[in-house]
Amino acid sequence: MAAVAFLLASFPCNVSAQTEPQSPPAARTAETAFLMLPDAPVPQSGGVEVAQSGQPPAPASSDQNSSSSQPVAQKPATDSTSAPGAGPAAAPDPASAADAKQKQHDEAERELKVQEKQRLLGVMPQFQVVMNGQAVPLTGGQKWQLALHSAIDPFYIGWALVIGGGYGELVGNNNGYGWDTEGYLKRVGANYADNVNGALIGNALLPQLLHQDPRYFRKGTGTIWHRFLHAAGSTVICKGDNGKWQPNVSNVLGNYISGAISNSYYPANERGMALTLENGTSVTLFGALGGQILEFGPDLSRLMTKKKHKTPPAPTAPAVPAQGAGTGAGAPAGPH
Repeated sequence: MAAVAFLLASFPCNVSAQTEPQSPPAARTAETAFLMLPDAPVPQSGGVEVAQSGQPPAPASSDQNSSSSQPVAQKPATDSTSAPGAGPAAAPDPASAADAKQKQHDEAERELKVQEKQRLLGVMPQFQVVMNGQAVPLTGGQKWQLALHSAIDPFYIGWALVIGGGYGELVGNNNGYGWDTEGYLKRVGANYADNVNGALIGNALLPQLLHQDPRYFRKGTGTIWHRFLHAAGSTVICKGDNGKWQPNVSNVLGNYISGAISNSYYPANERGMALTLENGTSVTLFGALGGQILEFGPDLSRLMTKKKHKTPPAPTAPAVPAQGAGTGAGAPAGPH
């Protein structure tokens, strides 16, 4: 039985071995050449890598399928008109601009009312002084209003009567006017005309045309030297309506224009281009001295007012003896 089983088990092998056809030499040569071929290069585009063993590629994961199946969100096209500066700027609201302009006008009017009451030692006008160094720009009409308020102030009329006429005749100024009443009145008129011309031209007309502020912006703080230089420079440097410092063309040019106009009423021996330039230059230089009065005058006035109204120290009240409680030694004696 064992031998039969052995024979039965070995029979198919022998048969298959005998019946297997032999490959021809040409086929074996082609097979050998195929096996000697190099492997194909791995693709670089992220494709599925094929195993060298000939196995089919592994199926893609669900995450990859879901990500690849979803469409890629595209960045929306940017509208060229929405970019900053690409389209025209929005026009300002006319009502808002008008309201802001009206508020600035009202604030300037309020400050102007305060400045028109400023006087040094209660006498000399300081209408053109901004005490705290900060103020809203004036309109053209407000500049004329301030200039006219200065021109007709009683202080300058009295100055023309006392200094221009009286002192001028005493020291012999403008001797071409002569003497006595006629000469005195001519000197008074010339002095007052100089003041009016300077106020209207240098503080109103030119500042309106050149957009400059005719007022003096007081420094008020800092060292004395810095304040001195600030006041002296005010005759050639001013603040514009835009709030920036700039050459004070209104003041300098106004001095020369006023000097040219004075040729129409000064004596014949005091006229001419040379005297006009000389007078305009001297007035401009004296403006540096006048700036010191505007800068340090309020300090002087405050100091004098403080001394004048200085109150004596309050008298000390007499000490009241302490009273004890009950009928002790410190208590006053009651009726017996």
